[in-house]
Amino acid sequence: MASALPQPVQRLINEFARLPGIGPKSAARLTFYLLRMADEQALDLAAALQDMKERTIFCSNCFHITEEDPCRLCTDPARDDRLLCVVEEPLDVLAIERSQAYNGRYHVLHGAISPVEGVGPEDLKINELVHRVQQSHFQEIILATNPTLEGESTALYLQRRLTDSGVRLTRLARGLPVGGDLEYTDEITLGRALEGRQEL
Repeated sequence: MASALPQPVQRLINEFARLPGIGPKSAARLTFYLLRMADEQALDLAAALQDMKERTIFCSNCFHITEEDPCRLCTDPARDDRLLCVVEEPLDVLAIERSQAYNGRYHVLHGAISPVEGVGPEDLKINELVHRVQQSHFQEIILATNPTLEGESTALYLQRRLTDSGVRLTRLARGLPVGGDLEYTDEITLGRALEGRQEL
């Protein structure tokens, strides 16, 4: 049976539905909103998406998002080279930066170990982290993975991999809600969690 929708409309619905947190109904609502949007606004949105994909890369050092390699966080001379904060996603870097409680370096794993989803240590930037720690003079590594089952498993795995490095390993304090994500945590809670981090 032929679709009641033109092919370009159905294609956009299908593409929106592939995004995390967007189901078929939300995808259809977004598509029909864009259909009614002024041409100039829709084209601006398309240009912004294309610009982001063409100009945004991952830093070859910390794997945060950037337009230049290495990124500004890695080249900033005012940051503390003795501290390294390991996070799951680039959004976690933004959350920690908003707290204004941390001024060290970062390392973005790009996910967490999750056997259910088929994500193993080899799928993350863990080998790059170990190599970076071996080549640098960090005095403390803060494992700032999310307080979820996957985040805890990842932190435990990192602890085993980094124990012989001679670097102090800490974990964010338990002020963070279990099952939550760093990117949705308010600045005060995240700042207190950074200040109250504990030895592993």
